[in-house]
Amino acid sequence: MSLTCFKAYDIRGKLGEELNEDIVYRIGRAYAQFLQPKSVVVGGDVRLTSYFATSYLKTDGGIEITASHNPIDYNGMKLVRANSKPISGDTGLNDIRRLAEDNNFAPVNFAARGGIRELSILDAYVQHLLSYVDVAQLKPLRLVVNAGNGAAGHVIDALEAHLPFEFIKINHEPDGTFPNGIPNPLLVENRASTTAAVIAHKADMGIAWDGDFDRCFLFDETGAFTEGYYIVGLLAEAFLLKNPGAKIIHDPRLTWNTLDIAQKNGGRAIQSKTGHAFIKERMREEDAVYGGEMSAHHYFRDFFYCDSGMIPWLLVCELLSRKGQTLSSMLEDRIAKFPSPGEINSHVEDPKSAIEKVFNHYVSGANLIDKTDGISLEFDNWRFNLRMSNTEPVVRLNVESRNDQSLVKQKTTEVLNLLNS
Repeated sequence: MSLTCFKAYDIRGKLGEELNEDIVYRIGRAYAQFLQPKSVVVGGDVRLTSYFATSYLKTDGGIEITASHNPIDYNGMKLVRANSKPISGDTGLNDIRRLAEDNNFAPVNFAARGGIRELSILDAYVQHLLSYVDVAQLKPLRLVVNAGNGAAGHVIDALEAHLPFEFIKINHEPDGTFPNGIPNPLLVENRASTTAAVIAHKADMGIAWDGDFDRCFLFDETGAFTEGYYIVGLLAEAFLLKNPGAKIIHDPRLTWNTLDIAQKNGGRAIQSKTGHAFIKERMREEDAVYGGEMSAHHYFRDFFYCDSGMIPWLLVCELLSRKGQTLSSMLEDRIAKFPSPGEINSHVEDPKSAIEKVFNHYVSGANLIDKTDGISLEFDNWRFNLRMSNTEPVVRLNVESRNDQSLVKQKTTEVLNLLNS
């Protein structure tokens, strides 16, 4: 039996069709047979993420049961080993898949079965989050926080007593039926409630999370959504100011702003393939202090090289407090210098052929060609990255320029027309 719920670096599938109790049981047995752990942390969407717990409790592995931003009829699992190291396709996930598909497990020895303990690590988790900022330097900001009825709300409640912020909480209570829509702020239609609350309450910033809060999305004081690409640059600068000469990991989709910031602040920007498993692995190899993806995944060396949706907004609040600026004013120069419309998805029948057609059209004039993830072509004043989705017939386009908004619009239209012709 072929299991289609196994993806490049995690497990995701439609309930009843790709995932059910039997399949999840087989995956659990396969995980245990492959890893041979003595202790494993199991977490879920509406609890603390298991990645912090795996390292904090020094267990042999962790399983996070989460569908994150997927529709309500989906679920999935993220698997890690000791020290929160992700298990992806080439580091064991394919082996676990084969074991689960074979379904040839030894009978359960009931006399040797382990036990289950329920632990709360919320206090330790909160103290760890607070270690990233100087609380004494924080100003009394007003923040709109939108948990999307996912898992972030109770962490905000626990942080609240330690911070001088006023929190305006919307969609705050965890609710697996997601009465206000699936928590995925990357979708434009899911941003309106945060924007409206920022404007109505004259807030300094808005923050929204996905279901398992491994990503956070920021809205400036006008309620405008801030592209994750520019937050990567902001956090890179923050870490390089505290860690001169440090390494920063970034993905290939949009790069010029991050490269420019790293160079100006004496750091070294290193490119990695997109995806949490690849970023984490490269960060460990390089001992990088920070890694960022434009999709709002941010990774931290002191967070066991894992991504966190809580650390980024705390660091941005510290920057707002220290600089005495608004978020929009801190970013306007960077957005003007390296404008980008953000990622644009196109449904095409044959993604591979479509990308090849675009590549052949532009390759002769390119100054630089990179195939770390999809294709990236650079020219004098603009560049683009084109890559296939791992899960659907979609091609993802990212375009940026040097100081030329009209060129970005022109080239984005040009590439899309070619892609869809």
